[in-house]
Amino acid sequence: MPEPTVIDSATDSIPKVHDEVSVGANLEFQRKWWRFEHIVWSVFFLILLADLLGAFGRGWLAKAHRSTPDQALTVDYERIARASTPSILSLHFSPPAIRDNHIQVFLSDSIIQQLGAQRISPQPVVSAAGEGGITYTFAATRAPAIVQISLQPQFPGSHAFRIQLANEPAIQASTFVLP
Repeated sequence: MPEPTVIDSATDSIPKVHDEVSVGANLEFQRKWWRFEHIVWSVFFLILLADLLGAFGRGWLAKAHRSTPDQALTVDYERIARASTPSILSLHFSPPAIRDNHIQVFLSDSIIQQLGAQRISPQPVVSAAGEGGITYTFAATRAPAIVQISLQPQFPGSHAFRIQLANEPAIQASTFVLP
């Protein structure tokens, strides 16, 4: 049997644990690893921050607000929504929207089909299907009046919609639905 080689620890530059096991150090690798860890933690932090702000739905960035030039109709909706998750589309009507104690509003087909309108509150007095959407008529004696539409989109993607009062410019917007 060959005799083991004995190296004098005073002349050996490789660190040892209990003067037996060599535990080499590679500072170049260690610096690269630390840099990689910092990048990963930064990405995790940015994703968490984006989520808290609503970039993935249900937050400040997800909420949107549109209105007609005369403020007769104001729409509050979520510009970022989640598939199969309920959300609310709120229509706020001011006095110019009321004509003969009624409010007449057109909703494009995409609100019903793509965004999955589930329920309208209060219920309209009359609803009439027309080209490209449905016109609802609500009883209203005074303003402000609010109509809420419960949505539950089923498919991811960008879904454009249009809402319009009779004889008023349309409000056009879109909702991006995440899976």
